[in-house]
Amino acid sequence: MARRLTEADRQVLDRVVRARSGVSASPRSSSARPAGPTDRSRWLDFATLPGHAEQRILRSAAAGLGLRDPYFLVHDADAGATTSIDNRPLINFSSYDYLGFNHSPEVRTAAQNAIDRYGVSASASRLVAGERPIHGALERALAKHYRQGDCVTYVSGHAANVATIAALLGPRDLMLHDALAHNSIVMGAVMARCERRAFPHNDMEALDAALAAVRGQYDRVLVVAEGLYSMDGDVSDLPALIEIKDRHEAWLMIDDAHGLGVLGPSGQGVFEHFGVDPRRVDIWMGTLSKTLAACGGYIAGPETLVDYLKRAAGGFVYSVAMPPAIAAAALAALELLASEPQRVVRLRANARRFHEAGRAAGLDIGLSAGEAIAPVVTGSSLRAVALSQRLFDRGVNVQPIIHPAIPERLARLRFFISSEHTFDQIDAAIRLVGEQLRDLGSTASSATAQADLR
Repeated sequence: MARRLTEADRQVLDRVVRARSGVSASPRSSSARPAGPTDRSRWLDFATLPGHAEQRILRSAAAGLGLRDPYFLVHDADAGATTSIDNRPLINFSSYDYLGFNHSPEVRTAAQNAIDRYGVSASASRLVAGERPIHGALERALAKHYRQGDCVTYVSGHAANVATIAALLGPRDLMLHDALAHNSIVMGAVMARCERRAFPHNDMEALDAALAAVRGQYDRVLVVAEGLYSMDGDVSDLPALIEIKDRHEAWLMIDDAHGLGVLGPSGQGVFEHFGVDPRRVDIWMGTLSKTLAACGGYIAGPETLVDYLKRAAGGFVYSVAMPPAIAAAALAALELLASEPQRVVRLRANARRFHEAGRAAGLDIGLSAGEAIAPVVTGSSLRAVALSQRLFDRGVNVQPIIHPAIPERLARLRFFISSEHTFDQIDAAIRLVGEQLRDLGSTASSATAQADLR
């Protein structure tokens, strides 16, 4: 049975509801201090961290409505188009493995061979302890893919953005980023201590106007956008971004983490999608954890940039090198991307099937451009969690994206479609989503409505 809410719990929940609905709570005096003369010991309790109480109360509220925590599910083995959780087979739409390379014998053999030759870990930073030939081979292949002078790999995609931006910009510089850009891009600007401004999502006129108004106030200006946006599944206007950055003498950085393997007829990424020479982009960022079935991130660009980052980016200099097996797996996957184009053909057919069937079923798939990422907008966090649970119970694994990761009114389920899904699996999932959404609408209780934090 769910724990009953105490009066303190109700006060916290009330503050959460007020904050999300734009209603201000009673202001707290800036001079207010915890009870007690010098009771500093209470701040040693991790439960006093900002947001902890909100997390706890929202979990209690969800549990009171019979909803399970949809996160940190334990898969019994590898997960692809299908998976097994608690020995239950499910159709899986929660993995980034867009082209199924995680299951490729060539990719797995490359990783195993690298372990046999180099061991499991690189054991230290490449700067001070050297590197393995596989690191350079992967970086040369990525640089060639983007027609750039060089490339540097990081052990984390998040760290790749943070460390790169922090190394490039300073207090006299400006970063302009799309309002829906990834957290790592924003955190990079925070680390850089540069001026940071967001422009409305995919609004090129707003970006142009912002640069026209302020470009002269800064030394360096970096414009950052994503190729394929991971929450909405829509595509940036790369030709317009290039034209604007050239005219205003700014750098352009494209985070194409989700575009590689997905966008363009052969999956080369957003530059192929638009038929643009990738050399017209100053900095290419991507990750190895999506299409390339590995882990980590990379920056491809001019030799001068990469040489500088290898000696100045904290996330590279002060971090252990990428495990050789991971580098080998990513390189094998990149080679397969070029040699097995039928995977991209299957992915594009599956993505079209999902979007066409979803629209025919009346689902709200938001801004999605018909590629491998498809949101189904539910309009509230509790509704998204409830729908995810109902689908899970019926054999479909797809995760909810809820507040605060996204505005409450835009809460959703996020489907990742792969080349390995079948039309039957896609059709079954769409049918179940439609059925369960209708059932949720017709059976919503007054308790659910009161707890729906909109």
